[in-house]
Amino acid sequence: MQSVLTRRSLLKNSSLALGASFFPTSAIATPHAQGSGEIIHLNLNENAFGPSPNVEVALRDELPRLSRYADAKAAQAFAEQIAAYERVSVEQVVLGEILGELGLYFGSEKGPGGEFVYSTPGYLALINAASRVGGVGVAVPLNEKYENDLPALAAKVNDKTRALYLINPHNPTGTISEDNAFKKFLRDVSQRAPVIVDEAYLEYTPDFETHSAVSLTREGANVLVFRTFDKIHGLAGLPIGYTLVPRDLAVTLRKQGIGDAESLGRLNIAAASAALADTSHVRQIRSITIDERGKWISTLEELKLPHTNSHTNFIFFNSGHPQPEVTAAMRARGVDIGRSFPPYSNWARITIGKVDENSFAQQQLRQVLNELSSRS
Repeated sequence: MQSVLTRRSLLKNSSLALGASFFPTSAIATPHAQGSGEIIHLNLNENAFGPSPNVEVALRDELPRLSRYADAKAAQAFAEQIAAYERVSVEQVVLGEILGELGLYFGSEKGPGGEFVYSTPGYLALINAASRVGGVGVAVPLNEKYENDLPALAAKVNDKTRALYLINPHNPTGTISEDNAFKKFLRDVSQRAPVIVDEAYLEYTPDFETHSAVSLTREGANVLVFRTFDKIHGLAGLPIGYTLVPRDLAVTLRKQGIGDAESLGRLNIAAASAALADTSHVRQIRSITIDERGKWISTLEELKLPHTNSHTNFIFFNSGHPQPEVTAAMRARGVDIGRSFPPYSNWARITIGKVDENSFAQQQLRQVLNELSSRS
């Protein structure tokens, strides 16, 4: 269903929903006919609009060197680019999708039995990795606003705590913690244990720099900030990310081999570097995602379905029906949506897709809910 963004297609297609936008028509809208047998994938929070067109150029330039491992020089240049973007020291940049490695490191550093405090339901790559080396997950339910419950999380931190892991904006709810309260919480709790803040979706918020915890990392707090190029940058097929880390810990992680250039991939580095440089493309992705999210929220409110205040590229709502039933019925109509997230048994998560994909999915949701309601 997804089409590749190329310079040629960008020149052939000018604007659609964004006026002067450089998005091609195929990136904005892909007509979908019910009964075609095609499936619209709105289940993994991918960026349906694709990466910057500069990514293709960078990948083509790198193809002649595919027989070579990614070299330290390229990785260092990429780390310097990130450091300038984040306004941190290059020594604080650890490259790679390292949530799992962080779980293994903190879980094994002082032997088994260490505790990892986190919000539930949520994304558990770090927690699952820690558990494989004897770490113990300490789950804290979200608060009544479906946000990270900061007081409850702080209350669980003790002398057994190896790390606190938070997602902000949260997944699957899309909610974001209030800035002042969140940063005060981070300052306080990071004096007792390292805090890892997963900001995979933060760049979907217009004022993401204000929300980011990286300001505390700059101040020297024991706060790690993780980012990925999988989401707003559209590189889920070439996964790469980075973590901003206190200097001393960064040295230790590198001694463990975490962030080595050879483990990253030459194409991944080239693609991510090109994507990070194209801030205009990121702004366009953010803008159309916010517009399409607004249409989804209007649909949910029309249907009188409770929903969270999402700041991401997905929506989370209470359908009033068991989530597996909604998922199965939507798939039968050509739309894949997110998995279930216990204990929210009637809640569904849907990724924001292209314009026509969203319109089609909204139509199918209306019909699915009518059908399920008629059976009950």
